[in-house]
Amino acid sequence: RERERERERERERSYGFGEQERERERDTGGGGGGGGGGRRAGRGMGWWGWGRRSSRSRGEGGAAVAAALELGYRHFDTAALYGSERALGLAIADAARAGGGVIASRRDVFVTSKLWCPDAHPDRVLPALRQTLSNLQMDYLDLYLIHWPMSAKPGPPIFPLKREDIMPMDLKGVWEAMEECQRLGLAKAIGVSNFPTKKIEELLKTAKIPPAVNQVELNPVWQQQKLLQFCAEKGIRVTAYSPLGGQTAGGANPVMESEVLKEIAKAKGKTVAQVSLRWIYEQGASMVVKSFNKERLKQNIEIFDWELTEEERIKISQIPQKKRVTVRDIISKEGTLESVDLSDIDCVEM
Repeated sequence: RERERERERERERSYGFGEQERERERDTGGGGGGGGGGRRAGRGMGWWGWGRRSSRSRGEGGAAVAAALELGYRHFDTAALYGSERALGLAIADAARAGGGVIASRRDVFVTSKLWCPDAHPDRVLPALRQTLSNLQMDYLDLYLIHWPMSAKPGPPIFPLKREDIMPMDLKGVWEAMEECQRLGLAKAIGVSNFPTKKIEELLKTAKIPPAVNQVELNPVWQQQKLLQFCAEKGIRVTAYSPLGGQTAGGANPVMESEVLKEIAKAKGKTVAQVSLRWIYEQGASMVVKSFNKERLKQNIEIFDWELTEEERIKISQIPQKKRVTVRDIISKEGTLESVDLSDIDCVEM
């Protein structure tokens, strides 16, 4: 039992919760754990794209998780919206049953999921979490996040959201329900996603349990320095999604096609992806990368035994900034939007 408790503490240290753990991370250059394992656990494997429309089999899901675990990944990120909770839960259970010493049980991994907008109502939070746990076939989440700072008409997790269904969130009531999830032990920690500083300030005015994490778009092309500083001051861990950018409407990827990052990568004998991930790591953030390819998963964790020079950091800081993921991406283009000011949710904080 004591060994299990220590494994659980190690997982949480790896993810970066707590000021003492963050100090240890800075001191050791890693993610809290000994032997480098903690560093790898701080990197998440994202399960967006392995959802309802995916043709991938259970065997493929198990192979993807097994490959990630073998490489040292311990954090797996999903959401009600993604439709991948069931597949992820099965893959983790299969990996634990397979043995081989990689993981002994569910306690050896760190699982994050998210509350989607139609369930972002005080009376729907706990039932939504219970459904997520049923999908995952787990007794608890390590981290439960509010996916976006807005609500929608109650119903199943649809995407995109209908414009006429969007409504303001009762943030105080929803957060109180999130706190109850933590008090019940169904979520070890709670947090938010896509929250600008204004929304976090609003939440903190009444929160009894502050958010542990804010998961946001973060990469060299969208650096969010104001938000990073604010979250650091408030003791909120930042997790980066889209750390390698993503295709814009025109088909380009401004991170992977950045001449600045290409130049740095060539000089260091690294990939552009590794330079981007190293930059995020040096900002003190953890990250979630969506890849099911073992070789890319391996490359994505080879960022800890080297660092960027001050000159390289300055060059990266001067990259033109452009936000890729906006609230308008999750809302249908048809219909009317009357009750929510999207600029209040999607504010640009440089």
